Amino acid sequence: MSSQGANRRVSIAPASIAWHDGVPESTDFGDVYFSRDNGLEETRYVFLQHNRLDERFRALCDGSQFVIAESGFGTGLNFLAAWQCWRDSNAADGATLHFVSVEKFPLTPDDLKQAHDLWPELADLAQELQANYPELVGGVHRLVLDGGRVRLTLFFGDALDGWQELEFKADAWFLDGFAPSLNPQLWVDDVVSAVQKHSKPGTSVATFTAVGRVRRALIAAGFDMAKVPGYGRKREMLAGTFKGNPTSPTETVPVPDTLLPQPDQQPAKSVIIVGAGVAGTQLAHNLAQRGVRVTVVDSASKPGSGASGNLQGALYVKLGVDYSPQTQLALSALLHAQRSYAPLEHNAWFPSGVLQIAYSEAERLRHQKFLANNDYPRSVLRPVTPEQASKLAGVPVAQSGLWFANSGWLKPARLCEQYLKNRHISFQASYHVHTIDYLDGQWRIADPQGQVLVADELVLCAGHRIQELLPKDQYRFKPIRGQVTLVDEESINPPSCVVCGNRYLNPADQGTCLTGATFDLRDDNPELSAGSQQENIGSLMDMLPGVFKRSPSPDEPLSGRVGFRCTTHDYQPVAGQLGAQDYPGQPAPYLLTGLGSKGLSYAPLLAEYLADVITGQPQALPISISRRLRPERCRNQA
Repeated sequence: MSSQGANRRVSIAPASIAWHDGVPESTDFGDVYFSRDNGLEETRYVFLQHNRLDERFRALCDGSQFVIAESGFGTGLNFLAAWQCWRDSNAADGATLHFVSVEKFPLTPDDLKQAHDLWPELADLAQELQANYPELVGGVHRLVLDGGRVRLTLFFGDALDGWQELEFKADAWFLDGFAPSLNPQLWVDDVVSAVQKHSKPGTSVATFTAVGRVRRALIAAGFDMAKVPGYGRKREMLAGTFKGNPTSPTETVPVPDTLLPQPDQQPAKSVIIVGAGVAGTQLAHNLAQRGVRVTVVDSASKPGSGASGNLQGALYVKLGVDYSPQTQLALSALLHAQRSYAPLEHNAWFPSGVLQIAYSEAERLRHQKFLANNDYPRSVLRPVTPEQASKLAGVPVAQSGLWFANSGWLKPARLCEQYLKNRHISFQASYHVHTIDYLDGQWRIADPQGQVLVADELVLCAGHRIQELLPKDQYRFKPIRGQVTLVDEESINPPSCVVCGNRYLNPADQGTCLTGATFDLRDDNPELSAGSQQENIGSLMDMLPGVFKRSPSPDEPLSGRVGFRCTTHDYQPVAGQLGAQDYPGQPAPYLLTGLGSKGLSYAPLLAEYLADVITGQPQALPISISRRLRPERCRNQA
């Protein structure tokens, strides 16, 4: 992504496809995406059979993982075949299939669907993939499929960049792509070295090709390779196993029995999460999907009672004029959140769209520069005129803006409640953490009454109260007060979408519209403030003149709510393990906090990433981004 940051390209060029006799062919490389005879059967023979996937899937234990890596996603046929095999194998409860793939020229959604229509037996899986297929934006995309049992990590961009940015170890490799003679860049020695980097002793590999250059490169990288009979008209293909050092080729290279997981190889972990806001509950949900036993505690009487307790919240981010790492994270988080919330539509998630308006001259110039500097897909965002903005919002809008069609608003407390509904999750309300200890290889927390909870791992998601749980004066986190105002629907012209400017205004729900929020530094007043209410109302009237049917008087009582967000010195979130210097001789707990006012946008992706880290699974964030989230950057400077 570094090259994209330099030239400010955000979108990625799609594959150039020509269809011949119903089969897609790359016009760039002059090769077909799959066999004209029977692409699905070829995939099953080459990749599934020669990696012994069915047998290995069946041998997995509860809570374990299996990682397949692939060198070219293409139409997704190999992924769909592996997913179908995973389902048919009835893998253990809580086991997770990870599929990691890179693709420099991804198919458009229309081309993807046209290819999938060729395989009716994969229709249900193909439709779920199509519904979650990422925008054509460069970088890492994590797709959570099959109720969390399957996780697809797609890197859109150059293969070498992908292998450098992705953190994982494969159990099996699908070395796919076009013929080496037609697409030599895919088979350079650097890529084979990257395959070696992401393998471990016993990792299996299979590839369509039998080209000697490829075989020799894999052997030099430590793979024990052999030529085996190919599929159909292809006389030979390659299969092998990673040994960790160069070896001579052998006639047959079966997957050794040591690859099959042992019953006690990956015992299910247990985790305590302190904090039942949007971050803590989404992390709990994420871990529970992977078979982890989770206990969530919160000092409040119900989940979503702190900063996550507003009646409504908007799903939006403010993207930078320059495509910096911060902007890359914000965009990735937004797109992941849109996919993540989709199953909760009309329950806790309402995809009304979000309109960001140029509420001032300075903001108008900023929008203008943003659009000139970047090339976001129109399906992510598009500029709109005042007339178009007014039509989208259903209320008069005097300014131009940016339209995010796939965003919307949520009910945060209901979201938190929904995410705790899992048999692997237990919730302890009104639990005040008094002590934290690490004894006999486990974390122990206790409340003032002496109720002790024990788990293998501990994650602190306590929002603005995080300082109370950390070593005294060692970390710099700060609470920021935010007050929202509820306006009676009868006194306002409610918009049909979320409208954002120097405030945001949500569509009406249960007779009220929510607007806000203030950003009150150095103010610890937990009570509603008349000044904050008037600040919200005044900013809303400036942003949307005429939005009120009648102007509220300054002394008119208004309802609202005060919450405290947790933020950091650089206003970037924190996700990772605390430093060892504060926990000598023992593991450190994990931290997920500092999301500020963008918790609804950032929490799904950061919860996904932190769950990856805790369970030792492939990571959903590129290394260049994850290193920027480490907690140690928030240590107080001596």
